[in-house]
Amino acid sequence: MTAEPDGPEDRLRRFATIWSRAVFPVTSTSLTRPEFEEQLLPLARRLSEALRARTFEAPEGRTVGAALVAAHCTDPEALSRALDCVDAYLVLYCGEDGPQEALRTRSARLQHAMAAGYAQALRERTLAEQQAISQAALTARSAVAEALHDSEARFRAVFEGAAIGIGIADLDGNILQVNGALLRMFGGSEQSMRGRRVTEWTHAEDAPQVWRLYEELVRGEREHYHVEKAFYRPDGTALWTNLTVSLLRDADGEPQYQLALMEDTTERRLLNLRLRYEATHDALTGLPNRTLFFERLEKALAAGKGQRFGLCYLDLDGFKTINDSLGHAAGDRLLVEVADRLQSCATAPGEMVARLGGDEFVALTTGPNTEREVDELAGRIMNALVTPIRVDGRDLTVRGSVGVVEGPAGERGAAEVLRSADITMYRAKSAGGNRFELADPEADARAITRNGLTTALPAALDRGEFFIEYQPLVHLGDGSVRGAEALVRWLHPQHGVLGPDRFIPLAEHTGLIVPLGRWVLEQSVRQARTWQERHSGAGPLRVNVNLSPCQLTHPGLVQDTVDILEREGLDARALCLEVTESALIGADDDLLKPLRRLAEMGVDIALDDFGTGYSNLANLRRLPVSILKLDRSFTQGMQQFPADPVDLKIVEGIVSLAHSLDLAVTVEGVETGAQAEQLRILGCDTAQGWYYARPGPPERLHELALVDATA
Repeated sequence: MTAEPDGPEDRLRRFATIWSRAVFPVTSTSLTRPEFEEQLLPLARRLSEALRARTFEAPEGRTVGAALVAAHCTDPEALSRALDCVDAYLVLYCGEDGPQEALRTRSARLQHAMAAGYAQALRERTLAEQQAISQAALTARSAVAEALHDSEARFRAVFEGAAIGIGIADLDGNILQVNGALLRMFGGSEQSMRGRRVTEWTHAEDAPQVWRLYEELVRGEREHYHVEKAFYRPDGTALWTNLTVSLLRDADGEPQYQLALMEDTTERRLLNLRLRYEATHDALTGLPNRTLFFERLEKALAAGKGQRFGLCYLDLDGFKTINDSLGHAAGDRLLVEVADRLQSCATAPGEMVARLGGDEFVALTTGPNTEREVDELAGRIMNALVTPIRVDGRDLTVRGSVGVVEGPAGERGAAEVLRSADITMYRAKSAGGNRFELADPEADARAITRNGLTTALPAALDRGEFFIEYQPLVHLGDGSVRGAEALVRWLHPQHGVLGPDRFIPLAEHTGLIVPLGRWVLEQSVRQARTWQERHSGAGPLRVNVNLSPCQLTHPGLVQDTVDILEREGLDARALCLEVTESALIGADDDLLKPLRRLAEMGVDIALDDFGTGYSNLANLRRLPVSILKLDRSFTQGMQQFPADPVDLKIVEGIVSLAHSLDLAVTVEGVETGAQAEQLRILGCDTAQGWYYARPGPPERLHELALVDATA
């Protein structure tokens, strides 16, 4: 069947053609190039189907990788060319106009799976070959020994016809005979080989036991040994071999000759080195990757006494903005240039640079003097980023935040060191970026505690570890208790009672503030209903509940509040929701709409921390608030006598403005009787603070209210 021009089958065929042309020159197949293309076509189809499958199937990629080994694509260059083709052309010819970014991600994952399948299949094939060669070596050794004892003619047939290199030397190491396979491996002449001694064939990478085993064999203390050994060819290149050396004895059992059997493993070793390189280096920048970095770091941390290490953890500031605005290709070119600059910063012995992923890099220095060296290294890194980087005709300014950790070897593990560097880097970023910070154990401990609290928050709500304390709100005119502010606490199993400043920001960051805030509202409304049932005073006790900015934007705020009030049977006028001034700065009508609906129902809205923000006072007219809560910073000057006249004027002005807008004024942080009296004179309506009572259990508020009612 002829494929439709430019149809899916035709495009698949074109992909297979490109693939075969790229890989065929480095294969060991006996097929012609068109025949080889037909062999690749079903593999191309498998990749195409895996690219567009609903879910990613890694086994498909591994199967294709293994099939390349079966097709004799075992040259070190074959895998690299195959992966390059898949990377460049698979999405182009087989993507069928799908989402390009998702298809490129799927293609990359298929390439990784192919490499894994290829490596596994090659490893299995190598092991099988080694077994066969070992058996052949044993057979050849037996045959050579027998031939030496039986007949020279038979010996010559075996010796010259062997597929592996064979050499014979006397016990003094003089080389007597070499076969053609051995000559081809070394690339020398028979005369040059026969004139040498075994002991001359040393190599810089010889293992220590190689020559010890040799000495034991020629002394007759062992019959044979097997090692991996490198030799120098006449042109200076390395020949790597699997070497088996055996002792040959005469008819009386006396040692007479030594027999060497060699298998050339150079290409296999180069392939393994290449695979190892690819597994330990970043494909984009060529820098060592996370795997190799951890190996080096663990080695540095395990060094002996007197050795130290220094680590710089770099994260680029604003890289996501560059990536999103200019595209991933431009982002990649930027990362390559950054990697080159960082590489030039770490050229001294014991220094290395690695890419951990994304826009995160690390630089490591080791030795006895890293306290000074790591500061210099961090400085070089910051200086390397000063000059703009030109990408696609644009000069891009790149800045970075660096966390620096330094210390003696042997005290910490690699994961702990990297965590400390990561925490310190984020501290540098929080301080504005474009700087480096030194690790601080106390700051690390606080960050680790914050992380632990963040992780424990969801389960804490489920386990009922939160509780609420109430701080009375007192009417300044008659001193009666009018209600209380609900303040949530966390009874943590390890850290004890935690105030809201320790966990509310974490709850806001994770989104848990919405269910936690709903729980606080529900408990507080229920408590207010209980107070009303028990309180026989002049008026109902009200409850104030704080709302975070995240709750304001939650679509269920109004309905949740209505449901809770109706379920508990509490009048909306007994509830006040406190919102910080900063949350309402510049608020648009959409944000204010839920508050307006709640205010229309009778719920009071208090503007908390008033005076700490920068909102225009004229904006008060458009906000659906009925109460201003004056921040404690305005009343601190009233703790002394006489009170600060500037503070008095400010508070007097705010109270006058608020009353002119029909807003009540509540003051926080009242700690002395003098403060309370001064605020009463200035016209403030209600107050709260330690002068009246600290936050406590709901029963105490009821007791205070009863005292007021009977006074």
